[in-house]
Amino acid sequence: MPIEIREVVIKATVTNNKSKGPGQAADTGMSAQEKQALISTCVEQVMQIINDKKDR
Repeated sequence: MPIEIREVVIKATVTNNKSKGPGQAADTGMSAQEKQALISTCVEQVMQIINDKKDR
């Protein structure tokens, strides 16, 4: 049975941190290798969702 989502609530907090220049992300305490692994995992999951939707 399909589920219909009628409303999505998205909350975000925006701060003005002048110590970082444009395009520089805040330090998360993760190494470059950990960041790359996280990005790869996210991309794989998004691609899986896209493929699942195509199969329907």
